[in-house]
Amino acid sequence: MSIFLETNRLTLRRFTDADEDNLVELDSDPEVMRFLNGGRPTPREEIRCQVMPALLGCYERFKGLGFWAAEEKATERFLGWFHFRPRKDEPRDGELELGYRLRRSAWGKGYATEGSRALVDKGFTELGVERVLAETMTVNLGSRRVMEKVGLTLVRTFHRDGLDAIEGFEHGVVEYALARADWEREHREIR
Repeated sequence: MSIFLETNRLTLRRFTDADEDNLVELDSDPEVMRFLNGGRPTPREEIRCQVMPALLGCYERFKGLGFWAAEEKATERFLGWFHFRPRKDEPRDGELELGYRLRRSAWGKGYATEGSRALVDKGFTELGVERVLAETMTVNLGSRRVMEKVGLTLVRTFHRDGLDAIEGFEHGVVEYALARADWEREHREIR
């Protein structure tokens, strides 16, 4: 197992082909997929032929970055994933996008905040990141709250094509961000 990061309760590790069933189960929950595609499950064939190669390919394309399977340390149970990688649509030097998708059974337990905070800290202390950003649908209040707890602040609201099948699409997408200088200032004040 190739571990990328550990927190008090989580292990973030590289995905392997053996994670196919984990991803099928995760993406089969309509509530997990609600703000991504309106609640439709991702077919196993798509996970096998498109999702898994994309996840595994990130490790080669972006050294030290990508998608990380999240496991609960105490039980080694798969909880979902986090990603920390260059932005898909507008990559910029020094800027990484944070994302996460967790099983519903892991919601409300602080795992998303714990994993996200650890990735942001690693980005600024070890990876030379200058800015972290994340986005979600405006109506996804749970995800927005995680971003705020991690220190990201609202930058803009915009509309993205292809979301019209999702409840709340008319409210758009929000982008949150945290710059290195703001992260450093916050950490100086805590000490």
